[in-house]
Amino acid sequence: MRINSNWLNASLLTLSLGIVPMASAELNIFACEPEYGAIASELAPNASVYSATTAFQDPHLVQARPSLIAKMRRADLAVCAGAQLEVGWLPMLQMKAANPAMNSTDKGLFFATDHVETLDKLDKVDRSMGDVHAEGNPHVHFSPGRMLQVARAMASKMEQLDPANAATYQANLKQFEQRWQAAIPKWEADAQVLKGKKVIGYHSSYRYLFDWLGVEQTADLEPKPGIPPSSSHLASLLSRAKQGDISAIVVASYQDRRGADWLAERTGLPVVVLPMTVGGDDQSTDMFGLYSSVIGKLKGTVQ
Repeated sequence: MRINSNWLNASLLTLSLGIVPMASAELNIFACEPEYGAIASELAPNASVYSATTAFQDPHLVQARPSLIAKMRRADLAVCAGAQLEVGWLPMLQMKAANPAMNSTDKGLFFATDHVETLDKLDKVDRSMGDVHAEGNPHVHFSPGRMLQVARAMASKMEQLDPANAATYQANLKQFEQRWQAAIPKWEADAQVLKGKKVIGYHSSYRYLFDWLGVEQTADLEPKPGIPPSSSHLASLLSRAKQGDISAIVVASYQDRRGADWLAERTGLPVVVLPMTVGGDDQSTDMFGLYSSVIGKLKGTVQ
């Protein structure tokens, strides 16, 4: 039997890159966070998508549970935020899963922040600064422009892993782009009333949302990133709030709101609990619903 040398060379190259052709199978996708699972589902609606975290978990702090190890072991593609958001748990998961495709962005690993410009990059980081990210704020999913860039890059990664279905991924990307670009001006018009408002936040979770909508986070419930509110720090925030220009205290769905409630009781400021990602409330069933939800909740109190 004669073997086509071109076919053989292409096959050997594919295997050397750790890419397995899946012409008759759907991608098995491991999402570190729900927002990237949601984007993956837009691009590959028939894929098996599993999210390692929920909107009620701190994505910085995850245990490498046996169920997560098993899911990553079977994954063709892992989609994560990157910029060291998962540095405390993803390496352990990769090691225990022993799936070579999950160890390199040249293969089946995808970091969203590799494909956008992040805010708040730092030239130097040390422990005295708290839980900060030298590569920039990793919570880019509240920037609509950046998320469009991420979706395009993710579609390209899917094509790399599953070239037989490249046309399908491109068609789904085009549909998503059209819907997303149509939604952005509507969100911006709806959020116009928020421009120039000042809030006290918790961590820098909504850094990109506030940057996009023109909201200013004037203070943080954390004395340093990753450090819970202390009595002395809350007292300083109380003095800041008495200046009268703060509209609300904003916390994410997974964050401890005790400090926020303490401050609210003494200032009369409303506490706004926002979903951090898809699944954070009944409206946030996808990225479109998530954006509509956070804008609506902010408008309801930041007046």
